[in-house]
Amino acid sequence: MTRDDHSADRNAPSLEGHFLIAMPGMQDERFARSVVYICAHSPNGAMGFIINKAQPVSFGALLTQLDIVQDENDIRLPEKGREVSVCMGGPVERGRGFVLHSSDYDSESTVPVAEHISLTPTLDILKAISEGIGPRTAIMALGYAGWGAGQLEEEIAANGWLTCEAEDSLIFDTELDNKYNRALGLLGVDPTFLASEAGHA
Repeated sequence: MTRDDHSADRNAPSLEGHFLIAMPGMQDERFARSVVYICAHSPNGAMGFIINKAQPVSFGALLTQLDIVQDENDIRLPEKGREVSVCMGGPVERGRGFVLHSSDYDSESTVPVAEHISLTPTLDILKAISEGIGPRTAIMALGYAGWGAGQLEEEIAANGWLTCEAEDSLIFDTELDNKYNRALGLLGVDPTFLASEAGHA
């Protein structure tokens, strides 16, 4: 890569606060039919969370496993706590939890991502949600998706991903199975047409 190519990369717009939507021809099965919310993107790489693939564990069961509550049967979560989805956030550090949430909650470890979206990677937010004093809306991810310098740009150039500005309501929607088609809808793309065109020159 020439120096001019590097400078072009550095001037490329950041995809922070955007969705990546996997194309039907996605080679990596871990990302097939994935919608990824990008939290950080710079010339050094990118990081985000898959928001439409469920973990086989409920939020209440997770609170029990983490000893935040003693017994799942005794959990009396407020409504906003019961609606927290637990997603497979990505293949990196799959045992580590992250909470994407509305910006009405803040702690020492909270990082603003977009105007109305923040990220908190510590247990304090789970305790707050279980006590009814957490954010208005939240989604939990176990693990994350990460790309090295230039890697995501190469995947987009190879037609691995579509991109669009994120819609907050879609991030927190509890109907995970519908998120892929809804994300395509943000671009005006019909999923059936996209599938039929995949693989054609």
